[in-house]
Amino acid sequence: MGNDNIEKQYNLIADLTSEVEKVIIGKRNVIQLLIMALISGGHVLIEDVPGTGKTTLATALSKATSLKCKRVQFTPDVMASDITGFTMYSKQSERFEYRSGLIMTNIFIADEINRTSPKTQSALLQAMEEQRVTVDGTEHALPDPFMVIATENEFGYVGTYPLPEAQLDRFLIKISVGYPSVKDEMLILYNRKETNPLDNVRAVCGTADIKACIDTVKSVHIDPALYKYMVDMVAATRKHPLCALGASPRASLSLMRASQSCAFMNGRNYVTPEDVGNMAYYVLPHRIHLTQEAKVKRADVKNVIDDIMKMVRPPFKGGVKE
Repeated sequence: MGNDNIEKQYNLIADLTSEVEKVIIGKRNVIQLLIMALISGGHVLIEDVPGTGKTTLATALSKATSLKCKRVQFTPDVMASDITGFTMYSKQSERFEYRSGLIMTNIFIADEINRTSPKTQSALLQAMEEQRVTVDGTEHALPDPFMVIATENEFGYVGTYPLPEAQLDRFLIKISVGYPSVKDEMLILYNRKETNPLDNVRAVCGTADIKACIDTVKSVHIDPALYKYMVDMVAATRKHPLCALGASPRASLSLMRASQSCAFMNGRNYVTPEDVGNMAYYVLPHRIHLTQEAKVKRADVKNVIDDIMKMVRPPFKGGVKE
């Protein structure tokens, strides 16, 4: 791809960030992580306390990209067929016809995903992994690009169900928005006194632009030594004494793609060990389950990642081999 096209894509990322920042104030890192997941072709789980802007963040991104978006409020009465679609008999054609579900979109916002039943949660498994759904034995392809942005309150809140490991593993990264600073929260009040900033978010790109960025991310160079670095890091989660369940090979694939996207977001066409290390803190934690002993000691997943970063030595620093 020519330099002009690459420069255009870098400008596009900057424009997307600026548009979303009209709504989500003081959270540039969170915004860039969400954009990074989009151009990685991955899905995002946003976990936080109520009222921190999880759904607003997802909605702002969908408006700025002009991608087709559908939002579902996941409640106990939502059925799997609402998501995947269903077949029904048509008198006109005298045959069963597929009626598409809410999943037939580019950006699917699963709002408070852990408030619906495990059966409905499982309706997303094939869509997230294969970008298709199977209804009554027939496969139906989803739009391209396709991204799930799921929000959830922290487990333990009234009426929540824990997400199964198989579903957690399908999210590229897990992030949280966090509370704003006092200064930023005052600015939020000021901006929303008379208008909703979401109304001012303009579309700065389209489907073709996002697909081009995804293709560019896939072409970002990875030194052979970094493949082993990624695999060693993921494998270390399976041997760590505080881990009851380590990360799967899918985590290695996610770490690779997220590292490529991180490099691209930083204006480089090659991955560095720093990219891998930075992304490990977002790719690995939700895939790791701690032992009961670790919970008793009040250890957390970040402690495990910190240990692994010390144990697994990078092959070189920056872009230069040692």
